[in-house]
Amino acid sequence: MKFKKINLLPAKCAVDLGDGSERGEYVNQSYILNTLGRPHRGINLMYCYYPLDKGWPGRASVVHKSDNVGFAWDYPYDDYFPYGGGPSGNTEGEPFTFMREVRRYGQDVILTLTIDPNVSDEHLEKIAVELSAFGRLMLRINHEATGNWFAFNKRCTYQEVADFFVRFHHIIKKKAPHIRTILCIDGVEDQSGSEIEMEKEFAEAVRVADIWSVDKYLALHWGWPYGIAEKGGTSQKRCHVRDIYELTKRSFERFREISGGISKPMLMSEFNADGDVTGAYEQAEMVKEFFDILKNEPADWFSGLTFYQFRDRGRLGLEIEDPSNADVGIAQPVLKTYRELIFDDYFYPATEVSGETALPIRLRWGGAEDAEGLAILLLFESDPVFCEITFAEELNLIMEINGRWFYKAPNVNTIDLMPAFYNNRLSGECELMLKIFAPPASGENSPATGNDDDWLINSYTTISKAPEIRIRYEPCEPCN
Repeated sequence: MKFKKINLLPAKCAVDLGDGSERGEYVNQSYILNTLGRPHRGINLMYCYYPLDKGWPGRASVVHKSDNVGFAWDYPYDDYFPYGGGPSGNTEGEPFTFMREVRRYGQDVILTLTIDPNVSDEHLEKIAVELSAFGRLMLRINHEATGNWFAFNKRCTYQEVADFFVRFHHIIKKKAPHIRTILCIDGVEDQSGSEIEMEKEFAEAVRVADIWSVDKYLALHWGWPYGIAEKGGTSQKRCHVRDIYELTKRSFERFREISGGISKPMLMSEFNADGDVTGAYEQAEMVKEFFDILKNEPADWFSGLTFYQFRDRGRLGLEIEDPSNADVGIAQPVLKTYRELIFDDYFYPATEVSGETALPIRLRWGGAEDAEGLAILLLFESDPVFCEITFAEELNLIMEINGRWFYKAPNVNTIDLMPAFYNNRLSGECELMLKIFAPPASGENSPATGNDDDWLINSYTTISKAPEIRIRYEPCEPCN
């Protein structure tokens, strides 16, 4: 075996994935990885924090259940999963258990948090400290803030919501400066418009945010689940794909103008076409059309998008939740399309080999767009019948070979690599590179796994012993 150093770098356009919301439950990362074949740059988790409210920390649709509810946001506070931290909480439950899993699988956390703007700085400081061990986390604060459906908009003026974002941003930068804040608001919403929605109120928030974002659905049935989308209905819409792209680009340009010409990463934090409106086949076609536009332009001003979401109780998921068994997902046509799109070079994380090395080697994990790993060059005589790798050490690893990614938990020794060849068989002798990276085994950064000066943004893992790799080209007992 030949060993080389390898760096994990950003894709030209990152792809992130929503996992759980008011419309669906969290799906474990093992299932998602084995369904899609690669990790995402980030996983978006959606939570709310209304600790001053009656019924908190119960979920709104449970503690405030009512037959009078006719809209998803008709509850006293937002019906996301409750954020379990804060001054009166702890980090043993949600979202922290899921955040740890997301990071163990080599992905960054995107935490969407709707939060009561009336909470004190004590609450915000505690949240910032709680999130600080999760590396290069992205925090989307009170998203879709120029809308009128979330509880924070019903309680406060738009100016107060904007001022709250600025206040929370500055607390984050004081307590956890490595965390990046996402401002998600309506941008330019009209083809003839030159300003973003609520520009006067949100101008300072635009200037201070680390990342800009808009949520754009190519089609959406916002009346779900209390109505059915039919022709002539008033709770749905469908847009031209090109129009969505152009409005997003104009929004970025206006954000930049407000910021005095400074460019920042531009995201689409929720993206999809709703199958309630389009049907399953055109949903997949519209998603592909938008990805194709990003690639073919190319949209070098656009940093990434988050597909909403993996599994949905409606028709906004790669899978639909089986109504008879919530643990089962039913794949939609868009899943196959999406899986093909995210393996395109434009949306796929880049890697760069940086020279030969030897064991032991110390690997650095900064995040899904910045890591130093180990590459092993393997010579294959032909298409294998058996291919597996065995480690003697308890390591937390993600690995890629022949275009397929695998996860190895610390308590697992052997990983069967044959799924990398099932749909991508070798036609003859070739050399393949096995790429290995080491996210933090606990899902959190700590001084024990980093350096004194950088442990908040980096974790380190040492591989001391070479793994054993078993490759065979015929059955162990051929037929006579």
